[in-house]
Amino acid sequence: MTRPPDLVDRAALAAMRRRAARNPADFLQREAALDASERLLEVNRTFTRPAIIGPMAALWSEVLTGSGAIGTALLRADDDVLDLEPGAHDLIVHGLCLHWSNDPVGQLVQVRRALEPDGLALAVLFGGQSLAELRSVLATAEAEVTGGLSPRVLPMGEIRDLGALLQRAGFALPVADTR
Repeated sequence: MTRPPDLVDRAALAAMRRRAARNPADFLQREAALDASERLLEVNRTFTRPAIIGPMAALWSEVLTGSGAIGTALLRADDDVLDLEPGAHDLIVHGLCLHWSNDPVGQLVQVRRALEPDGLALAVLFGGQSLAELRSVLATAEAEVTGGLSPRVLPMGEIRDLGALLQRAGFALPVADTR
C-alpha cells in the first residue's frame, strides 16, 4: 500500500518558521497560551511533569508558568515523531501546531501514549471557520489572476470532527470545544 502524499511540506514549513523567527509576531501564540492557562487553572490538579509541544514551546512555557498553571515543562518540537517517553507526563500541551501535522491522529496517539494513566492532553489548534475570510479572498484573487485555484490555507476541522479524532486516538474522556 502506498503512503498518501503529505498535506504539509515540512521543509517549506521549517523555512517559513526560520524566516518568521527573525521578526517574531507572537501575539496569536501568546493569546492562545493565555487562554490555555485560564483553562488549566480551572482544573483542580497540580501538574508536576508537563510537556509542551510546538515551534514556540518556550513562549507557551513562559505564559503557562507565569500564570501559575504549571511548573517547569519539558519543551519539544512538533516533529512527525514526538520526542516523548511513554507514560512520563501528567500534562501535555500541543500548542497551536496540530493543524500542521500530516498525521494529526498519529500525533494524538503519541500524546496519549506519553501521558500517565490519568494525564491531561490539551491541544490548541485552528478549526472550523478559522481564516475563512483569508481563504475566500485568496481564492477570488487567484481565480481572477490565473483563471484557476490552488489551496493556499490548510483545511480546518470542524469541532465534531476534532472530537472524533480524539476518539480515534484512544482518549478515554475526549472533550472538544471552541472559543
